[in-house]
Amino acid sequence: MSERDVEKDYSVADFAAKLRRLADALESGKPFRIQVAGERFTVPKNARISVEHERGADEEEVEFQLKWALADADQEPENDDEV
Repeated sequence: MSERDVEKDYSVADFAAKLRRLADALESGKPFRIQVAGERFTVPKNARISVEHERGADEEEVEFQLKWALADADQEPENDDEV
């Protein structure tokens, strides 16, 4: 599988809706299927969740991250969303 780094901007309403669906899947212990820039993948139920804060001279950034081993992504998804 090739490396990839994609970033996309959303309206507040669209971003909030995607976060709600993801949160519901995580809280219920289910994997989450999502599409980002044309590629569909599964966030497994045991993904490691972290929050990252960065500060530079001109701006600040908060990233909500989910990380997992590729082998864990083979779980059957419960939800489907497009980013």
